[in-house]
Amino acid sequence: MLKKRRTISLKWLLLGVLITNTAMSFIWPLNTIYIHETLHKSLVIAASVLFLNQFATMLGSLIGGKLFDSWSPYYSILLGIVLNIFALGGLIFFHAWPSYALLLILSGLANGISVTCENSLATRVGNHRSSYVFNLLYFASNFGLVFGTLTVGYIMPLGIGYVFAIATIIQVLFLVVAFINYNIQINQISISKNETESKGKLTPKILGALIMVLICWLIYEQWQSNLSTFMVEKGFKVKNYSFLWTFNAILIVLFQPVVTHFDELLLKHIRGRLNTGILLLLASFAFLLLPFKDGYWLYVTSMCLLTLGEILLFPGVASFVDKESPRNLTGYYQGRVQMFSALGKAIGPLFGALIIDNTNYEFLFLICILMALIALVIFSWPVFAISKKYKV
Repeated sequence: MLKKRRTISLKWLLLGVLITNTAMSFIWPLNTIYIHETLHKSLVIAASVLFLNQFATMLGSLIGGKLFDSWSPYYSILLGIVLNIFALGGLIFFHAWPSYALLLILSGLANGISVTCENSLATRVGNHRSSYVFNLLYFASNFGLVFGTLTVGYIMPLGIGYVFAIATIIQVLFLVVAFINYNIQINQISISKNETESKGKLTPKILGALIMVLICWLIYEQWQSNLSTFMVEKGFKVKNYSFLWTFNAILIVLFQPVVTHFDELLLKHIRGRLNTGILLLLASFAFLLLPFKDGYWLYVTSMCLLTLGEILLFPGVASFVDKESPRNLTGYYQGRVQMFSALGKAIGPLFGALIIDNTNYEFLFLICILMALIALVIFSWPVFAISKKYKV
């Protein structure tokens, strides 16, 4: 039996996040193309499968948070990894319809459990503030996504089975890392009566932050889905759109360490950090309404604003919720962060597509700007709200 530790080593947690995001980035860029082009299903069916995948991730986040708090952080994350190995391993041999969809949904459930446990373990890293760790986790996850998406293009010509085989092997490596290094002992923490009553409920501050991150992910997803067709209609090539995400990765690599360096200052002004992130997301869509849509520099500038916004916003939400929540319910509250994020990712592409089909892209951008303002108001409003708690 491996010896239990009181804290987890930062380097092993970062390695685990890097590994799991590399594995999953082998899969997500292929889903729509594979379901539509190879399995000959409609785009509506492809979108529905991706929605169910994200819905399963939401469910996994709830399960992972509950298991982390009431069962075992160690066995909870091992459960998520083993389920993902089963799902990805199954896809090596069963990637026809409907087994592909079913195993992809199972992978989403497993990934929800794993990611929630990873974020919850971030609050148990020795000698580091959780906000500092969340910044580094965001950096590691994006680095894994970049590495995976760049590599999968060279593997895919060999056959889809090879893609799933490599993703499975990477998950097995994650299992080894977690099995050896993630066996920590969570001590029972003495909590006050008020903290006990907060179990299973959300304060106005936390609920406002969760609704805000849901909205922000919803509008962020427009960049990952509907902006590609918008640029193609404007005469740009797919590689022009792809380069924007390479640029996104470069900016994250350059600026995330800067944010991490000033973590203590940003934690003191956490609301200002998150509000600035929302405004930068808003500005990225405002730029798309300028009358220079034939200039590529416009999209590069918009992507720059979007990236700086996400660097401040998305890891900052986890820090804010951790700061506002009782320590003995880390899994519960970090699970809610992942759940609301997954919901925004799930409905974002469909939401944008419906607006485009009935109006146009410019109206979508206006809606995104309006929703960013709504997110800003919702996040700020609980500061003045009566202290109530909501069960979610």
